[in-house]
Amino acid sequence: MKGLRESWEGGMAKNITFIVTKDCQLACKYCYLIGKNDKERMSWDIAKKAIDYILTYENEFRQRSVIWDFIGGEPFLEIDLIDKICDYLKTEMFRLNHHWFNSYRFSFSTNGINYDSPKVQHFIEKNHEHLSIGITIDGTQRKHDLNRIWKGEKKERGSYVDVVRNIPLWLSQFPSGATKVTISSDDIPYIKESVLHLYSLGIKEVNINVVFEDVWKDGDDEKFENQLISLADEIIDNGLYHDYTCSFFAEHIGKPMDPINDNGNWCGAGKMLAVDAAGNFYPCTRFAAYSLRDKEPIIIGNVNDGIDKNLLRSFLTLDRTTQSPQKCIDCEVASGCAWCQGENYDAADSDTIFQRSTAICKMHKARVRANNYYWNKLYRKLDHEKSNEPC
Repeated sequence: MKGLRESWEGGMAKNITFIVTKDCQLACKYCYLIGKNDKERMSWDIAKKAIDYILTYENEFRQRSVIWDFIGGEPFLEIDLIDKICDYLKTEMFRLNHHWFNSYRFSFSTNGINYDSPKVQHFIEKNHEHLSIGITIDGTQRKHDLNRIWKGEKKERGSYVDVVRNIPLWLSQFPSGATKVTISSDDIPYIKESVLHLYSLGIKEVNINVVFEDVWKDGDDEKFENQLISLADEIIDNGLYHDYTCSFFAEHIGKPMDPINDNGNWCGAGKMLAVDAAGNFYPCTRFAAYSLRDKEPIIIGNVNDGIDKNLLRSFLTLDRTTQSPQKCIDCEVASGCAWCQGENYDAADSDTIFQRSTAICKMHKARVRANNYYWNKLYRKLDHEKSNEPC
């Protein structure tokens, strides 16, 4: 498994996503999937055609490894279909002696509500060696229930208690399991308490991102910075950095980037592949119709006719300088500033993918300031401890 892990982490794995359903039990307020519904569910026929096309044209997919990703909506609402897909994938990769056989994983991001169901647990038991599952829990009950609410309720009802009950089971099966936390404007006051709460649940890796959409209000960056500095104090003063991580603090961010040597595209759209219930292929799920507010979907093929490579040309020419305004290219703290190609497309004033959205600019700069505080304080503490060690 070591070679496989290195392949994933080195970006040498092909990410292929099945949008198995557009349904979900929840109606999260920050969710970019504006077109969720209970009607568009992938059929076995469509799934099989997609698999047959991808595995048959092996020379078109030469990455060393593959991540078969399943999303919704909530993917585990379609556990019967997923189970059938995964069984077929394993059988066919073996039968074809495909180079992905035993160099793959099945990946899920779930709301965790039906994680303990017998069918989901049976699926986990038989695929555990090749399985990655993340449960989304946003922090404390107050923070989680602010956004992650049940769909169709007359009175707004949060989902925290329905998710947190499954965290012990999940961690017993995936002890190094990480959770993803999403931050929008109203969530900022709860960042510190939420990260610490997730640590208290036994979750050692907390990955947090601010939404890319233009939702940020005046003063949000200052509040954000203050929350991160307060969190940094808690982590360092209490030695939590020994066992826990938070993605807001990373040594590599906040540095200038060379326009030639540091010119890669942050987003993998165009190198990834997604297929929906209609059998359409997309450069990423974010370009499917249910993910877009104002633009038409970008379809690059279908399971019957295959992929039109000409429709991918523009994606493969994307890099930092071809889509960034001059202020981003010249930015002194550019490293670590992320973007979503789909949001760039959706927010652009024309049908282009070469216009980078800068809605998170001030939030990134606030993160950089807090990140500098974190590492300066941590290294001072470590230097002090080292100088006090007995000779």
